[in-house]
This record gives sequence, C-alpha cells and structure tokens, in this order.
Amino acid sequence: MDRTIEEQAFLEKHSEKFLRMALDANRHQKVFRPDGYGKNTGDCGDTVEMSIVTMKRVISQVYLQIDGCVYTNACANTVAQLVEGKSIEEAWEVSPEQVIEYLETLPEESYHCAELAVGALFLALTDFNRNPVTRL
Repeated sequence: MDRTIEEQAFLEKHSEKFLRMALDANRHQKVFRPDGYGKNTGDCGDTVEMSIVTMKRVISQVYLQIDGCVYTNACANTVAQLVEGKSIEEAWEVSPEQVIEYLETLPEESYHCAELAVGALFLALTDFNRNPVTRL
C-alpha cells in the first residue's frame, strides 16, 4: 500500500513510542460500573473519558473513550500505560511532563493533550476515592 507524502512525513517525524500510543485503540471500550471514571474536555474540544478498574487499590486496567485527535489518543494511552500496575496513590504522581517525555516527539502545540489526559485520570482517581466500597 502506497502512503501519501503527508502520511510518510508524519511517520518519519515521530518516535516509535509515539506512533504505538497514537495508533493504539485496544483500550477503547466503555466499562459498565468502573471503580473510577473521569471525563475531561479541553478548550480545543477534544474529550478523554477514562475508566479505571482496580484490585486491592492497584490499577489493573484503564479503558478509554476518545473524541479527539491522534495526539490526544497518544497522550491518553500513555497515561494508561504509566498507571496500569500502579497503586492509586502512585497514580496521583503522573504528570503531563512525564507523558510528554515518554512520547518523545509530541509537538509543543499539542502539550495541552497531555494535560487533558492527566486531568481525566485525576477525575477518575477522585471518583474512585469518593466511592466507599473502593476506598477499602
């Protein structure tokens, strides 16, 4: 299959980590009754919905619903990658800077996508902490 010049330029411009996260849709699922849920919409109009599933206060799975660009998808997948297997307490330490660093080639004009994804995580963690059953 022949790629367009624009597609080829995009692929050459980004790191392997970025491309893996940007093109991954494996976590794109709606979860019925997650342990924590957060929805964050940026000024750009992109939306990240993040659902976390835990076992003994450790995040075992993160599910996403994305309405946005490839950069938002890359950032949301990176947040999920960074927190799966971490405790709720450790997940609070994830920052937009860590997301940007992990992706290596996120354009500066898309740094707000990292903030959007981390914001959705923090809303999901807050929701988790509000639930008396999950707080145990």
